[in-house]
Amino acid sequence: MSASTPSIRYDAKDGLAHITFAHAARMNAMTLGMWKALPEAVARADADPEVRAIVVTGEGEKAFCAGADISEFGQVRATEADVAAYEVAVSAANQALSSAKKPTIALIRGICFGGGFGLAMSCDLRLASHDSRFRIPAARLGLGYGYGGVEALVRRIGMAGVADLLLSARILDAGEALRYSIATLVWERSVFDEKAADYLKTMATNAPLTMQAVKGALTELMRPEAERDAATAEALVAQCFESNDYREGQKAFLEKRAPVFRGR
Repeated sequence: MSASTPSIRYDAKDGLAHITFAHAARMNAMTLGMWKALPEAVARADADPEVRAIVVTGEGEKAFCAGADISEFGQVRATEADVAAYEVAVSAANQALSSAKKPTIALIRGICFGGGFGLAMSCDLRLASHDSRFRIPAARLGLGYGYGGVEALVRRIGMAGVADLLLSARILDAGEALRYSIATLVWERSVFDEKAADYLKTMATNAPLTMQAVKGALTELMRPEAERDAATAEALVAQCFESNDYREGQKAFLEKRAPVFRGR
């Protein structure tokens, strides 16, 4: 595949799966093919026992993701059936991130707009550079923002924040994003790569089963209350206490050394 071909790039090393929106020529805007490929990449990371966490980012320094690639809408959203199929693909991509078995972390540099904002908010954590910018421009494009998307955002950042984002369609800087809990952590661009790498390195050495149990609970809590399955989340907690990693953690604590977790 040529470097200019829009794609979802996948790489796994040192306990982390890196999923990259590779479409820098259009600020990493998502093509239909990219929407469809994202769930496959997440599933690949979930299935890899060496992967502790999933990192999502955009190619280059200018953008995390500018949203959907509107330039292809004339072809991929030409009919009512096309529009429905497109929306299914977008929903599946967001669902893949939010319901992954392993923690998902968005690394955000520059623009994070529209569908890219939705992808970032589908992750558990959002680490942003100080010059990042956030926006949902639906009200400037005449688009309807679906009930399910509004509901998910309200659960993440609250009613007032969602009202501001959607009704004003304004651009938020990283400081505002941090106050709204859109960004989890924000660092200056000059130290962003170093700080983010240190943060991710820590996650990659934490107990995998513990992180999966936390992720399981977070996933259930993001569902409407009537649909939550607390028993599934509790089963993941029980798995931690039955694991060799639990014994390793206690042993390492007593021996005053760093634990070496195996995920079993």
